[in-house]
Amino acid sequence: MFSTFLYIMMAIAAVVFVSLYFVEAGYGMLVSSRWGKLINNKVAWFFMEVPVFAAMVVLWLLSPEKFNLVPLVFFIIFQTHYFQRVFIFPFLMKGNSKMPIGIMLMGVCFNFLNALMQGYWIFFESFNQNYTVFGLTYNNVEWLWSPWFLVGLAIFLFGFVTNLHSDFIIRHLRKDPSDTKHYLPQGGMFRFVTSANYLGELMEWLGFAILTWSLAGLVFFIWTAANLVPRANTLYHKYEKEFGEEMRGRNLKRVIPFVY
Repeated sequence: MFSTFLYIMMAIAAVVFVSLYFVEAGYGMLVSSRWGKLINNKVAWFFMEVPVFAAMVVLWLLSPEKFNLVPLVFFIIFQTHYFQRVFIFPFLMKGNSKMPIGIMLMGVCFNFLNALMQGYWIFFESFNQNYTVFGLTYNNVEWLWSPWFLVGLAIFLFGFVTNLHSDFIIRHLRKDPSDTKHYLPQGGMFRFVTSANYLGELMEWLGFAILTWSLAGLVFFIWTAANLVPRANTLYHKYEKEFGEEMRGRNLKRVIPFVY
């Protein structure tokens, strides 16, 4: 039943990926009232992200193996990202930007479903299995010092730092609170792509999929790509219209350095 749920989520992600090349998700630079009443961006981000953090805590409390080392490590890594997204990121936002309530509600729905995907696997399945990678098998605790866990953790942490640094750059593009102009981000991974913040998030969840070596983690990475890669493409074309000459001079890609 659980694996069927994951495959259904994967199929929906494919539909979302294709759709977002034709339909703009109206938030951020692309904010639009077509998606519902506009509300304060800080409030919207908090309520959009908090369900996954809270649901993961509930699932952890319900787990019969809540203090088993491996799921506990997975839990801490996952919640590190969402603690920042729920309790820090929204309150660092500057200005009076808005988000449509429809976008917020879709985010709430996905985040709740994602908590079920990740939480069920981490807290009710992961401690019952060994990890087999290219013919090598690791028992539950051995996995935490396997090369695959360590590589996945390194990718996750690099993505986490990239995401934080890119958000910092974006927040400081405007020096004057009354300024509403758009600016082309520079520095950090913005030297290579126009959506370095999305690159960071993609790397986080790719790393998480590797370090958990789970179908649930892979589905989350696929969903992240399905949402962020088409959006990065849309933003790239928006930047092209506003900063065409500068972009051509810097040879920027959308979200994957040197590739796309």
